[in-house]
Amino acid sequence: MVTNLRTCDLTDPLGLETTRPTLSWQLTGPAQTAYHVRVDGLWDSGEVESADQRVVYGGTALTGRTAARWRVRTRDAAGDWSGWSAEARFELGLLDPADWTAAWITHPDWYDEGNPRAGEGRPLPLLAGEFTLTRPIERARLYVAGLGVYVASLNGAPVTDAVLEPPYTDFARRVAYATHDVTALLRDGANALGLALGPGIAHVFPHQDRYMKFYGSKAAPRAIAQLEVTYADGTSDRFGTGADWRATEGPTTRSHWYGGEDHDARLAVPGWDVPGTDRSGWHPATVRPDGTAMLRARACPPIRVTEELPATAKLVATDGTAVFDVGAVVAGWAELRLDLPAGHHLRLLPGDQLDAFGRVIQSKPTTGAPIFSTYVTKDGPQRWHPDFRYDGFRYVEAQGLPGHVGQEALTALVLRADNEHIGRFETSNALLNDIHTIIDRAVRGNMYSVLTDCPHREKLGWLEQTHLLFDVVAYNYDVAAYCRELAVTIAEAQTEDGLIPDIAPEYLVFDGAFRDDPNWGGAMVRVPWQLYRWYGDTSAMETHYDAMRRYVGYLTGRAEDGILGYGLGDWFGLDDTTPVPLVGTWGYWRAARTMAKVAGVLGRDDDAKRYRALTDAISAAFTGAFFRGERFGGGGQASEILALDMGVVPDELVPAALDRLSEAVRTGAITVGEIALPALYQVLGRAGRHESLYGFATSTDHPSYGYQVRHGATALTEAWDGPTRGLSQNHYMLGAIDAWFYRTLGGIGQAPGSNGFRRLLVAPAAPGDLESVRASTATPYGRVSVAWRRTDGEFALEVEVPPGSTAEVRLPDLGLTSHDGPGTAVGERAWEVPAGRWTFGGSR
Repeated sequence: MVTNLRTCDLTDPLGLETTRPTLSWQLTGPAQTAYHVRVDGLWDSGEVESADQRVVYGGTALTGRTAARWRVRTRDAAGDWSGWSAEARFELGLLDPADWTAAWITHPDWYDEGNPRAGEGRPLPLLAGEFTLTRPIERARLYVAGLGVYVASLNGAPVTDAVLEPPYTDFARRVAYATHDVTALLRDGANALGLALGPGIAHVFPHQDRYMKFYGSKAAPRAIAQLEVTYADGTSDRFGTGADWRATEGPTTRSHWYGGEDHDARLAVPGWDVPGTDRSGWHPATVRPDGTAMLRARACPPIRVTEELPATAKLVATDGTAVFDVGAVVAGWAELRLDLPAGHHLRLLPGDQLDAFGRVIQSKPTTGAPIFSTYVTKDGPQRWHPDFRYDGFRYVEAQGLPGHVGQEALTALVLRADNEHIGRFETSNALLNDIHTIIDRAVRGNMYSVLTDCPHREKLGWLEQTHLLFDVVAYNYDVAAYCRELAVTIAEAQTEDGLIPDIAPEYLVFDGAFRDDPNWGGAMVRVPWQLYRWYGDTSAMETHYDAMRRYVGYLTGRAEDGILGYGLGDWFGLDDTTPVPLVGTWGYWRAARTMAKVAGVLGRDDDAKRYRALTDAISAAFTGAFFRGERFGGGGQASEILALDMGVVPDELVPAALDRLSEAVRTGAITVGEIALPALYQVLGRAGRHESLYGFATSTDHPSYGYQVRHGATALTEAWDGPTRGLSQNHYMLGAIDAWFYRTLGGIGQAPGSNGFRRLLVAPAAPGDLESVRASTATPYGRVSVAWRRTDGEFALEVEVPPGSTAEVRLPDLGLTSHDGPGTAVGERAWEVPAGRWTFGGSR
């Protein structure tokens, strides 16, 4: 009856930092009227009259290393209690800097107190330490962190399948450590822990022969690890990095976050991370003076290999160069699988497109250039991929590869943050399915430890997509814990005067609007609110309220008479008549309006009143500054859309404005960029202009999504005409249509005033010649699915509502004469239903 128990939106997490974690669950039976939670030995909630399926641990504050088991039972409306659920677990990490007795260490050649660039150009370090276990163990935990990228192994085996650790943070303020259960990897007697280091984005050094987005060092390569062992007799031991560790150079001779990685397999150090290896020729590890105050537990899923795509073809360019095609634009690693003698020098160039001669295209506006990795073979069967960086690619040009090597020699290992894939969308229209696929592929390609804009030339966390396309990501992936962590990263980037920069973390300080635009920095206000709306989670709003308030105050300080006169405008728009101040002021209005809502939910009534007044003042200023005759701004689409979204268009002018926009969208004459595009779907969707939106969705002329599909895009591109124009072939910033797919064609939305999908509004549209749709996603209460089909004179709709939710179901107006459905009728074609599977229909 009770299932899917989670702690802080994670399943059985290790290493939590919060001492009052959130506990949540789902139901498989009747709706809940009361709950009873037991955290063994720590807290008993008693029987609580509540329908809440998300509660905060209410016992005494937990302490570091606490391991807990918990379970829950619920009561239904008939007064019957379920049985106790299966047990869930969680465990806290190291909560105090004093809990760390290990030290930060590195290779001596990579540390010079007066030279942050020490080690550049040298092979990457390997660090190893041995320890002995003298009696049977009960459990073992490894707490480990590194800068910039580390790979940890125990007795020659990886301690985790997480890769590219640690995640992006402001490394001077916070470094995320991971906690691993390594009990099964330990052995009686001698054991060895190994740490391989790479520079990552923490240490981007000048690279003379390869592409650099920027260069500079936040932290040179280093690592810290602490292994805590509890023996069966109740005693314990602790082993950590320190002066007794040894260091040597490994076979990776160079790694650059942007430019590539070089590896000479002939230089591999046999047994470097297993016990008993002779390390007498190694150097003593250098203990760095860094403290442990910046270490914080990772609180969201790590990056993992989520797909393997074997090459679909080995192509041969006109000059004979081998080029592998993995069939889709992806982000991750190109893995070589070879059987060759030692000494073959290979150069691998990743790219998204090929030129007329069949060679990989690289240029600064597309992927960055040049980007390449090199590999020198050892003797015999071998596999290799970069360990310390990643690429965006579809094609891999392999220079120096012997001609007899076939397409089986290369496989794409697709990487992303391992947020559960929860969405499904499929229609009777193959083009719409392809559009959904390329958008999803671009989301995957940029879902790393932050949401990046592209996986090759930038690899930076540009913030506008994080909130403008929140729904696109959340319909398809469970990002409750992930986006909560993003909010932490955004708040860390805030400056003393309240500015939220356009990227977070701010590894590179841009100039002007590329650092300061409210439609980028507004993520600080919008993401916590969206977490509440989507998951019913108020914690991010509570945690970051001061940062949110300070940011709106910063915008107010920069505004003149309510107008914010700077910014990037409607980025990548096709209409140069849209005033930049109009777009910036809309972003300011949206932030203020959201703050009013946040303050209201948190019970800060005075603040809510003040922010509502600010919102009204901005609206009035917007109208005064940009309303000319019967149009806003320069009369372009973005100006009208944003004015309609704000509700400042006079009532008598709204129909004409909607007609103009609808006709332009229907005919494919769209000019908006990435800022106004999500608002276009919201404005026209609220107005019921689905036929026009469907016309644009099925267009194949430029500009359109269909144009990209018809011209070979396998991931959404940076520009409407990206496949033929160039630029990045892996950008999701124009992907707003995917939320419209789920919300409007699939009909999966929330009723007004609902949060966390407690009350669903299932109201699918059936525009144009669309014959059927199947859509589903996961909510905090369980899976919601919708499937509809229409034939001549009939419409059938199937809806699944999860336990704990209710739904209002509305059938589209298709001119049918009779409609029927279960539940309580609340309109001519509308019914209210509880949880369950329901069928609705209409006919002539």
